[in-house]
Amino acid sequence: MNIRVNKEVELALKEGKPVVALESTIISHGMPYPQNVETALNVEKIVRENGGVPATIGIIDGVGVVGMSEEEIEEFGKRGMSIPKVSRRDMPMVMASKSWGATTVATTMILASLGGIEFFVTGGIGGVHRGAETTFDISADLEELGRTNVTVICAGAKAILDLPKTLEVLETKGVPVLGYGTEELPAFYTRTSGLKVDYKVNNPKEAADIVRAKRDLKLDGGILITNPIPEEDSMDADKINAVIDNAIKEMDEKGIKGKDCTPFLLAKVAEITEGKSLAANIKLVYNNAKIGTLIAKEYCDEN
Repeated sequence: MNIRVNKEVELALKEGKPVVALESTIISHGMPYPQNVETALNVEKIVRENGGVPATIGIIDGVGVVGMSEEEIEEFGKRGMSIPKVSRRDMPMVMASKSWGATTVATTMILASLGGIEFFVTGGIGGVHRGAETTFDISADLEELGRTNVTVICAGAKAILDLPKTLEVLETKGVPVLGYGTEELPAFYTRTSGLKVDYKVNNPKEAADIVRAKRDLKLDGGILITNPIPEEDSMDADKINAVIDNAIKEMDEKGIKGKDCTPFLLAKVAEITEGKSLAANIKLVYNNAKIGTLIAKEYCDEN
């Protein structure tokens, strides 16, 4: 199998300790060096401070690495966007050619599942893109959530997406969408979207109990736990939506499509907001790392 599990992660899993998977696209494509490395290591630190073992996942020389070393994270940060984003369809080619690859939500879920990890923390998931009724542009993240047994903790789907359609697809795939302390779907940069989640959980135990119930029932597929960005870091909804609309217009004018859409839009939004959206993105990831680890810890303590 083209997978290497870090010894610390392997031991933690054997001992029933909480392990939290983390993606590598946020390192290579999420922000510039050295801020990307600093953020990735801070997320790992937050996982440890809350009683978990971090497992940053990436593809190195054709091998899926579950639990990258600090040196490997540093190299990912330096190589940046020269490392391609890898989704499910790309994995065979990247593995066969012994290349490097940055794992998206979908591929992080796949490798986490192969490594025996239940919980995965990220910023926001991909979803149905605006205008998908004509482009059919729907992220592979949603397909993976419908088939792979990993619980994903995030701040909702990325705000650049069509959130109502994203929820409809998740419902079709049978993916429970939980709100951590909220009945409303968070919208990444903001705490509310006007859309209802399936169920509100008020603490880590309630969330862990739902994950355990789904696994006991042998219902394949993921669970999505949406955790709102902290109030003090939340952006003004009208302003950020206007910025996103302008960024999407420019993207369409430039003919940018497919997997290039999300990096372009996030970078453009960061540019227009003078870095405020990137700062919010970092804060929400830190918050998700804390809550995700507490849920993973509760799940392991009761197993």
